[in-house]
Amino acid sequence: MAYSDFTLTKVRETFQLVINEKRNLFKEVVGVKPSALLTTLLEEYIQLATAINTEKARSELLIAQILTEVRRHLNYQISLFSGTEFNVDSSQGLNGYCDFILCASEEQFDITAPVTIIVEAKDESLKSGLGQCIATMIGAKIFNQNAQKTIPKIYGSVTSGTTWRFLTVEDKIVYIDSIEYYINDVEKIIGILLQSLQ
Repeated sequence: MAYSDFTLTKVRETFQLVINEKRNLFKEVVGVKPSALLTTLLEEYIQLATAINTEKARSELLIAQILTEVRRHLNYQISLFSGTEFNVDSSQGLNGYCDFILCASEEQFDITAPVTIIVEAKDESLKSGLGQCIATMIGAKIFNQNAQKTIPKIYGSVTSGTTWRFLTVEDKIVYIDSIEYYINDVEKIIGILLQSLQ
């Protein structure tokens, strides 16, 4: 078993989680203007990524561009991993590859606690990625605890690159944001990601 085997039902039952999907988690977050570089790249890549319409194209052309923008905003004080193996506890199914991981650490050669944000890429239904994203967030929580760098909240997102749904895990409660954000509101998406890393 691996992260990708978890559905929303399975992750809730396995880890005895409470799911709350009624809160607008980031209504107070102020948008952050994207750089001219990101604006140019998105203008060129949105049509290309949606025409190709594969998870790989959306990851490389849209999601990675936004996450590297966040890294630039934070003066490279965080690390970003893409398609990296993240084996925390295989006995619980908390192993496998993650689409994107952001850590509040500058170390780029190895995933170092605290792991702060998990981003799961999907080319279609965001709902289908919720279980996998939550399982990886639980893995991040345990990884941080094992490194004695526990943080109170792990953030996550399931995204197609053009649509973003954010989540948080606090103790045994998973909050799934009641709002979906779209690429035309990239300022808000960047603002949420930046807040999650501070």
